[in-house]
Amino acid sequence: MMKIAVIGSGNVGGVLARKWIDSGHTVLIGARFPLSEKNMKLAEFIGEDRFISIEDAVFQSEIILIATPATSAIEVAKSLGNTDGKIIIDSMNIVMGRGPVGYTNTTQAILDHTNTLDIVKCFNTTGFNNMLDPQYANEKLDLFVAGDSEKGRNAAIQLAKDAGFADCFAIGGNDKFELMEQFAFFWINLAMFQGQGRNIGFKLLKR
Repeated sequence: MMKIAVIGSGNVGGVLARKWIDSGHTVLIGARFPLSEKNMKLAEFIGEDRFISIEDAVFQSEIILIATPATSAIEVAKSLGNTDGKIIIDSMNIVMGRGPVGYTNTTQAILDHTNTLDIVKCFNTTGFNNMLDPQYANEKLDLFVAGDSEKGRNAAIQLAKDAGFADCFAIGGNDKFELMEQFAFFWINLAMFQGQGRNIGFKLLKR
């Protein structure tokens, strides 16, 4: 079982925290204001004792999920403290230009402002509703991961399966961070702008 710090207790962070707790992982929520009104809603499901400062959550964990607004990517990365030996999973996306200044993807921004190289991008290519329930009829949705770190990719793949997805496919290294965000926007475009709704998802089929 893994020790995970979730930074960001909104829809994505909150759902994945609950899923991973149910799978037996140790999950802490790192926050600037651990017992804020927003966090108390999640605390009703997972307990107040899981909410601590960001730096303490990172110190006690081996894996860090960042699920905050993309505009906060650099600020959050700087707030993590010592990340030596840690894996960081970035689930954020720059949408409509809203992201860290000077970057085309959030993962590179995190990489440039932390001291671990074990950083991957995952859990960004579908909606939180699909993380809550990835089952469609007789099939489960798939996820995707990008990053140079084999250690990070393997952890993300396992955590995707533990969250209920069928599989998680590696699509390449750090040079594919931007492609992952483009794929996320493809889902957003279909779901929001083309009127398909949030109950759509991707499945890799083989023969």
